[in-house]
Amino acid sequence: MIRKHLRITGKVQGVFYRAWFAEQARALGLDGWVRNRADGSVEAVVQARAEMVEAIVAKANEGPPASRVADVAARDDPPPHEALKGFEKRPTA
Repeated sequence: MIRKHLRITGKVQGVFYRAWFAEQARALGLDGWVRNRADGSVEAVVQARAEMVEAIVAKANEGPPASRVADVAARDDPPPHEALKGFEKRPTA
């Protein structure tokens, strides 16, 4: 089980990126969350087996049809004391 923190930049707000990402993550069985950021980026934390996390990072680079992803920065994020359960969309931060 690994955990990654993602920051996705480009044209990723106002194009249903957050909803699309949550749908993709749930389909892969990931735990975590996704939210828009005030700076126009999208932020996500994902937790699952390594191959599932790699799959969502690859999908994040594609994005939904209306998006234009410029970059996906992914860094390791050590899990806190309690594990994430399920996948949720969070409000803008």
